[in-house]
Amino acid sequence: MLKMGQCGITSSKTVLVFLNLIFWAAAGILCYVGAYVFVTFDDYDHFFEDVYTLIPAVTIIAVGALLFIIGLIGCCATVRESYCGLTTFVVILLLVFLTEVAVVVLGYVYRAKVEHEVNVSIKKVYDEYNGTNGNAQSRAIDYIQRQLQCCGIHNYSDWQNTQWYKESKNNSVPISCCKNNVVSCTGSLTRHADLYQEGCEALVVKKMEEIMMYVIWTALTFATIQMLGMLCACVVLCRRSRDPAYELLITGGTYA
Repeated sequence: MLKMGQCGITSSKTVLVFLNLIFWAAAGILCYVGAYVFVTFDDYDHFFEDVYTLIPAVTIIAVGALLFIIGLIGCCATVRESYCGLTTFVVILLLVFLTEVAVVVLGYVYRAKVEHEVNVSIKKVYDEYNGTNGNAQSRAIDYIQRQLQCCGIHNYSDWQNTQWYKESKNNSVPISCCKNNVVSCTGSLTRHADLYQEGCEALVVKKMEEIMMYVIWTALTFATIQMLGMLCACVVLCRRSRDPAYELLITGGTYA
């Protein structure tokens, strides 16, 4: 009986220590994912009226920072077999787990709103394009057209409906619409083959949905790991409080 109890405790503690090391690595990964969303959003923020897409990113960064503390508490509590420490560890881990579940839910909710948000704002951004670096909308459009290799909202012909095109009167689109492998491209609409054929709207939506899925899957993965950590901590706690064999094991006593 004593050997079986010792085996169960040792296994649970080993797994728990290993999981705490994973928590430290997870903290770094979560912070990286959150920062990546922030950086990417900064490039696409002109296509969103609201900043709701940053809510999951802010939450996941906060969770990442908290995981550093959780890993420290968990390791110390496991090594010292502290009942109070392990209880605190389980409670905090449960709160973080629930937070990550909330991140997943918010991610799915906001992911469904991305397409509508882009559809509403993208035409306004294109209408404010003036082709100068001093204009934030112009820089944003030129960036996404080069980055996503697209031109116009649905295709390059959309530029003909913009104020910039009507004022320029040169029958051309911005140079950012030119394909990378075409050296002599001037953006002229008489040379369609030199221009990107796909519109930017669908690609912006796709890009933002992919980013939201990164957040969702990251949160789901580490929520699963945290659930295993809670399970192992509960095993140690239950044996410490209920199993006489374990009490004898940690006190060095013997059965009467």
